[in-house]
Amino acid sequence: MSMHPHHRSYDGDPSAAGHDTQSLGSVLLHGLLAGAAGVAAMTIAEKLEQAVTRRPNSFVPGHTLEHLLRLPYKPDDERLGMNWVMHWGQGIALGAVRALMAQRGIRGPVGSFIFMNLRLINDQTLENATGVGAPPWTWPRDEQVIDLTHKAVYAFTTGAVADYFILGTGGDEQQENAHPYDYD
Repeated sequence: MSMHPHHRSYDGDPSAAGHDTQSLGSVLLHGLLAGAAGVAAMTIAEKLEQAVTRRPNSFVPGHTLEHLLRLPYKPDDERLGMNWVMHWGQGIALGAVRALMAQRGIRGPVGSFIFMNLRLINDQTLENATGVGAPPWTWPRDEQVIDLTHKAVYAFTTGAVADYFILGTGGDEQQENAHPYDYD
């Protein structure tokens, strides 16, 4: 595989990782867009899974935000807006982190796997610190698998989009051949 100068494994050298190719604002904007794509993919996957499993919607994100904002408790049917704000907001905001990872050379499937763990840690920290959630090891196994699957869809979609934006779409042949998900 030919190597584009911005397609290298992380070696600690920011210039080797494409550090200076985009402004911080551009990287962050691309990350927010990548996060939005990831949340959209995750939401579609969740809705498809729910159609098959008949699993109800989770309102844990809405109740977590309710606690973080110190709002009085309201039933699930009165927290749909809060649920969507937290669901989409976290995913979009964390996309900026994935773009920064890509800018620093932490890309491809390994970068997305690391990012998936960051997303899980973020959710669990907020949900458990507010007392809304329960530690995942106390969940039924099928719920653990479902959550991990959806977070993987989010992380790998966000990662692929962030990597695409950070690597750019120039027309040179080397860049076209240097894809962050190639292992050659």
